[in-house]
Amino acid sequence: MESYPNVFIFDHPLIKHKVSILRDKNTGMKEFRELVEEITTVMTYESMKDVALVPVEVETPLEKTVQYRVPEESVAIVPILRAGLGMVNGVHRVFPTARVGHIGMYRDEETLEPREYYCKLPDGIEGKTVFLVDPMLATGGSACDALAALKRRGCRDIRFMAIIAAPEGIAAVAKAHPDVRVYVSTLDRGLNEHGYILPGLGDAGDRLYGTK
Repeated sequence: MESYPNVFIFDHPLIKHKVSILRDKNTGMKEFRELVEEITTVMTYESMKDVALVPVEVETPLEKTVQYRVPEESVAIVPILRAGLGMVNGVHRVFPTARVGHIGMYRDEETLEPREYYCKLPDGIEGKTVFLVDPMLATGGSACDALAALKRRGCRDIRFMAIIAAPEGIAAVAKAHPDVRVYVSTLDRGLNEHGYILPGLGDAGDRLYGTK
């Protein structure tokens, strides 16, 4: 796969372990949902290595000292509905005060093109570090459209996180939005004729919510 400067593929043994269970068709809904959250939490730590900090004065039991914190209200999470909802709690474990917006996208089963049907974002999101999250990055159409929607609303510091990605999806996002950092847990082989990732893990939304 072509290399892109703002695309980061994880190579972490713990993530590999959890993804192997996530893929298994015999993994039940409860465990699947927990694994998605756990993997997202690990990814969130890594994707925030360069986040801006502000100095604060803290008084320890021994003395006053200057320390550094992520500013309050500086992080927002935007899941692409519906599967992206499964990743929200994983980010909230790291940033429990993060505001949450929602972007609703669906994929036309014939054309494979994304369609936006809903967008509700927190006030002031343009000044926040935004995590756009979706477990699967397949063709990249929904991610590209969701990123464009965020940019139209003034967002500049956007990080896209996906658990499983196909090379086609990574290429599409990297070329359409080269300024966006893309964090992917696992890179898979590619897409089948229906636009599904192989080997993949099936439909993440269905497995998260038991709709099939």
